[in-house]
Amino acid sequence: MNCPSCGAALKPGAKFCGGCGFRMDAGQENAAQPNVTSPQGGGIHIDEDARGQGRGYSYEILHQPSFSLAIVKLQAEQSILAEAGAMVSMSANVELQSQMKGGLFGAIKRAAGGESAFVSTFTARGGAGEVTFAPGAPGDIAAIEMNNQLFFVQSSSYLAGDASLTVDTKWGGAKTFFGGEGLFVMQVTGTGLLLVSSFGAIHRKRLQPGERYVVDTGHLVAWEGTTQYTLRKAAAGFFRSMMSGEGIVAEFSGPGELLIQTRNLAAFAGLLKPFFPSQGSGGGGWNVNLGG
Repeated sequence: MNCPSCGAALKPGAKFCGGCGFRMDAGQENAAQPNVTSPQGGGIHIDEDARGQGRGYSYEILHQPSFSLAIVKLQAEQSILAEAGAMVSMSANVELQSQMKGGLFGAIKRAAGGESAFVSTFTARGGAGEVTFAPGAPGDIAAIEMNNQLFFVQSSSYLAGDASLTVDTKWGGAKTFFGGEGLFVMQVTGTGLLLVSSFGAIHRKRLQPGERYVVDTGHLVAWEGTTQYTLRKAAAGFFRSMMSGEGIVAEFSGPGELLIQTRNLAAFAGLLKPFFPSQGSGGGGWNVNLGG
């Protein structure tokens, strides 16, 4: 028996390919659920039961959608990469190493894009091990099973990924200036597990060829590389755009699929601002109007 994805020889009864990570029951799942992936761009493959397996690992997402936790079980000597600070817990035999990905220049690009300059690598030594990950803010985690695909990820939404994936911070000029998120986005390519996080729940939107769709930049999580996008004001004219409260939005054109977060962290921070101490309150008192 050979892998239908890469053609590698498989052992009888194998559940996934050891060469490319292709799940042998994926064809059956797609036959039963034809809308899981998009034929135009490959689609964003997220298992509905929030669990799966790949080359040297298995995973499960618990406590969705408000306080999600990703549990990744690694086989012996297998690794997974994550953003610094994303780890919640791990087995005692898991080795943690932090390094500047891409050298000094790569670290500078990551820092400029709002990410940590360091990347953490978790490796199970001497046997199987477990690592759990979670984002800093309340929200959901999507486990994307990439199959030789290209994705763009909001820098604050990248959580962890298969060690075989190529993750780079790309300069995009004004095109990627997402409402205070910086002039960089993360470009992820390859085959393997990609974990992205959101503030709030994750909403999926699939675009047909030529279909146009507008998303507030503060709600973007990730999108397929097959989509085209431009930035523009939410409404015609600067004054109308500012009065709408939306400012800058991203207009996408299909084919492709988008992941959108249902809450905006910057907007939430703005709501909380009146309840924090005012810098001009003298003795550090609380600037809260108690009425009366």
